[in-house]
Amino acid sequence: MSNFDKQYLKLCETILKKGVRTKNRTGTDTIKIPFATFHFDVRKEFPILNSKYVAWKAAILEILWIYQVASNDVRWLQERNIKIWNEWMIDEKGYYQGKYFGQDLAYTIGTAYGAIVQKYQLTKRLIDNIKQDSSNRRLVMSLWQESELATGVLPPCVFLTMWDITDGKLNLIVTQRSCDVALGLPFNVTQYATLLSLIAHVTKLKVGTLEWVIKDAHLYVNQIDGIKEQIARYQTMDIKEKAKLVINKRVTDFFKFDNSIDCRDIQVANYINLGKIKMPVSV
Repeated sequence: MSNFDKQYLKLCETILKKGVRTKNRTGTDTIKIPFATFHFDVRKEFPILNSKYVAWKAAILEILWIYQVASNDVRWLQERNIKIWNEWMIDEKGYYQGKYFGQDLAYTIGTAYGAIVQKYQLTKRLIDNIKQDSSNRRLVMSLWQESELATGVLPPCVFLTMWDITDGKLNLIVTQRSCDVALGLPFNVTQYATLLSLIAHVTKLKVGTLEWVIKDAHLYVNQIDGIKEQIARYQTMDIKEKAKLVINKRVTDFFKFDNSIDCRDIQVANYINLGKIKMPVSV
């Protein structure tokens, strides 16, 4: 079983035992704790859950959508059969939940995520800075830009990455302001471990550690049965095979990794899991 499963399901159990029931903007209550952290040595083990299926290809394509394509256009994802942003898409007339964002933002999530990366050239600047100065202590990408929040449909949840180079290894700290532990967290950890691995590859560094910091780690009350099923699976799980991220070594430019529906240059091999668990999303 994976180290991620151990840490993840321990967090789920902590939320169920010690969490506080809280109302929120979605109308579906959560059980929450205020703070949680994870630590992964990505060089030793690629973090992806065995206790349930994680749609790794969709996760990887979404992270490329944000940091490589630098897009906020939901249709790009839909063309690849990825529907995770459908509920937050501005309609063809420029409206989302009664608020007018403008027709120029139709079919997008507004000025959020990839739009921020594009505007500030965050990924290119990060890669250039890593290559130019391995001692640089200002390797930061922030998706939280106050001037863009009003015209973004959803303020970024995973909003900050800080990068470090020590002893030839590229390490990453990810900060998340709010975390849907049941649905979002498994997806997010796998995709940022991928991003770390890709950036290390194109900057000719070894992959190091991934530190994950969460404020407001929560389960929605309508997800609890699914989480209990996952915990029960874990207690009888005996999977020794470790998944491995396989990167096409011939690609040395981050912006040239294949981002088609096939995701040919980035694959997860040896991934064994116990199947899907359906849980609702709250918008």
